[in-house]
Amino acid sequence: MGSTAVGTSDRHRAGGNGLVAGLVAVAIALAGAATAFATAGAPAPPPPPPASAGAPALPAGAGAPALARAVPTRLRIPALGVDAGLLPLALGPDGSLRPPPPERGDSAGWYAAGTSPGERGTAVVAGHVDTPAGPAVFFLLSRLAPGASVTVDRAGGGSAVFTVDRVVNYPKSGVPDEVYAPASRPELRLITCGGSFDRSRGGYQDNTVVYAHLTGG
Repeated sequence: MGSTAVGTSDRHRAGGNGLVAGLVAVAIALAGAATAFATAGAPAPPPPPPASAGAPALPAGAGAPALARAVPTRLRIPALGVDAGLLPLALGPDGSLRPPPPERGDSAGWYAAGTSPGERGTAVVAGHVDTPAGPAVFFLLSRLAPGASVTVDRAGGGSAVFTVDRVVNYPKSGVPDEVYAPASRPELRLITCGGSFDRSRGGYQDNTVVYAHLTGG
């Protein structure tokens, strides 16, 4: 898959109003990279529940005021039993986002050149669904339901609390721009691989995307 390189002038920072235009390709490349670590015998991640597949089940709402930029240190999703470290992710020479290494499958990563979770805009967190060792940090991500809470601990103390609006599976060939579109409020996207696993076609065929917005901090 092709990727779009991102220069420093394209970065979204606090007070900005959008992610880089090429981040769609970048994040899809990240999700695709996770498939390289999947094993033929690994269990398939569960599909999203039917209620999560379409329009948001909860009103979007205004949410909480934006927070200042801060490095995220930990991701907690009580409904899934996730309590994981957060690694900074950067772009490789080919312009694609480098995923956490397979030996860190129990950790997620955030796009450190973009919006930090809690800032105004769209923050992106990605993680593996599985690795050669078995299920990884986002193995159950597709089962997250609207209304669930996602907490991101922040360096210096405090946290950003998000409420899930919806969970959607998109074919990797058809991820819409809205996943990474500019946001006027603090929003969060959690991304991993999903759908069926087809080794002959390069691995998992979908991306699972969680949409959430800031409701506390």
